[in-house]
Amino acid sequence: MIYLDHAATTPVDPEVFEAMAPYLQAEYGNPSSFYKIARQARGAVEEARERLAAYLGCQPREILFTGGGTEADNMAIKGLAWARQDKGRHIITTQIEHHAVLHTCKFLEKQGFEVTYLPPDRDGLIAVEQVAEAIRDDTILVSIMHSNNEVGTIQPIAEIGRLCWDRKVRLHCDGVQSLGKANLKVDEINVDMLAISAHKIYGPKGVGALYVRKGCRLVPLLDGGSQEFNRRAGTENVAGIVGLGKAIELLEKRGAEDNELVTRLRDRLTAGVLERIPAVIPTGHPTQRIGNISSFCFRYIEGEGILLSLDFEDVCVSSGSACTSGSLDPSHVLLAMGYPHEVAHGSIRMSLGRHNTEAEIDRVLEILPPIVERLRGMSPLWADAVRRGEV
Repeated sequence: MIYLDHAATTPVDPEVFEAMAPYLQAEYGNPSSFYKIARQARGAVEEARERLAAYLGCQPREILFTGGGTEADNMAIKGLAWARQDKGRHIITTQIEHHAVLHTCKFLEKQGFEVTYLPPDRDGLIAVEQVAEAIRDDTILVSIMHSNNEVGTIQPIAEIGRLCWDRKVRLHCDGVQSLGKANLKVDEINVDMLAISAHKIYGPKGVGALYVRKGCRLVPLLDGGSQEFNRRAGTENVAGIVGLGKAIELLEKRGAEDNELVTRLRDRLTAGVLERIPAVIPTGHPTQRIGNISSFCFRYIEGEGILLSLDFEDVCVSSGSACTSGSLDPSHVLLAMGYPHEVAHGSIRMSLGRHNTEAEIDRVLEILPPIVERLRGMSPLWADAVRRGEV
């Protein structure tokens, strides 16, 4: 199998699995209790918190562990909106956010909040000037992702953050795709809240975290116990949190080496696709992007056909976000970037990881062109384009 869908999820690193195992068996104590195995669990949670805080450049008490990136986004947006609604009910986000943000904003609109959805340019970029023009006296929150999960474009978050600080507006950032691939030091990118997830960095599924700057007040999503400094009730997922901490440790050790590898392989893949297959549109910003995502629109055919054909060859890719792969609608990201429906339907995302090799990339470049040729041979759209001399 050739796995090229690391933006959807990554395999758990053996060292991460090894670190987690004791907390699923012998050291199973509840970290809120007081006897020895409970204190051991609490110590493991706090060690992971300190490691993540050091990685992000913040204080441990500013880290809240969650059930994943989606919960972290919900906690940030809903929690701050409810906490600051007496100061205003206007929120700014973008049309290309992950659905964890977009659907949360739609939920708040039903509660009387007003949301402005900024459109990106053709490369998927949001301009700082757009945010400046959208901020009003009643704006309480800006939520913009660090890098896009479908096309990889990195937003100018540090500049947007400085603007928000000047205007006294809180900035939340979905950093799930950028963790380990770009600088997320919170004081350097000027964010008030940052969501991350473990399973994008060779950690376990079902655990994430939210950085919340000191002084940023949130209304908790969950009522219950006093865990996570009274901000996220529920018994902690100790094994998962330990796994996240270990994954962060491994990022510190080999993250730069991994990024160099995947960027080189991505460039090899992108160049090969554009060289060997006609009528292909690369999507996302050509340079301002994370290093592991290569995304394309293959004209005159549907991405689903390519995906299924590659699956038959034991190659795993995505036709967009994993969270929307069950939908027949074209990517909301590509539509917002200005691509027509018929072009957006032909999208494929290939996302690389530390275990991929040049031989795997070359194998994909060997089998992909005949797949596209075969699908186009059955496409009336391709036949019409040939007849009109477009290709």
